[in-house]
Amino acid sequence: MDEYTRPHPDRAALLTIDVQNDFTLPGGPAEIDGTAAAVPRMRRLVEAFRAREAPVVHVVRLYREDGSNVDRCRRRAVETGADIVRPGSDGAELVEQLKPSSDVELDADRLLEGAFQAVGPAEWLLYKPRWSAFFRTELAGFLESRSVDTVVVCGCNFPNCPRTTVYEASERDFRIVFVPDATSGTDERGVRELENIGVAVMETDEAVDWVEA
Repeated sequence: MDEYTRPHPDRAALLTIDVQNDFTLPGGPAEIDGTAAAVPRMRRLVEAFRAREAPVVHVVRLYREDGSNVDRCRRRAVETGADIVRPGSDGAELVEQLKPSSDVELDADRLLEGAFQAVGPAEWLLYKPRWSAFFRTELAGFLESRSVDTVVVCGCNFPNCPRTTVYEASERDFRIVFVPDATSGTDERGVRELENIGVAVMETDEAVDWVEA
């Protein structure tokens, strides 16, 4: 790490990616192996950020029942009846362990319009239409308006959405921390490739200590 890539804990936001019931719960229609096991570590990160009232953004997917907003690679499945993160369904909800309170529910209409849904003093939900949390969203400007220059990334299925989010954060000159043991689907080569572009890789224990320092 040098002065250009070193992450700043006092200017950091946490991004949790796609930690929704359909992708997480055992037996869910689109369960991603390893996500449920990683949730307790994600929760520790969320709690560390909440304790500092530092920004937390839970980034989610929502697939309309007619498939009109779904990625091409999944559109046929949704069009023919796959019920995955459908707006208003229990499967689309953030997993219980990451909610700031049990009564939090996604406002699907608001989210699909591109708005941020506040769920805590410094905590929001955000819908992303594709792999990256930055693609066709207002996330970059939202973070910059809060003096955030560092993002901490964890969540569901590293090869797809977390990894793409990391690369697009790098393209926008954010400093980045990636937490592999709080992310499902990680692999050694992929993590090394992140390090090669200046990403700080921290396990949950280290990341929590870093945030709390």
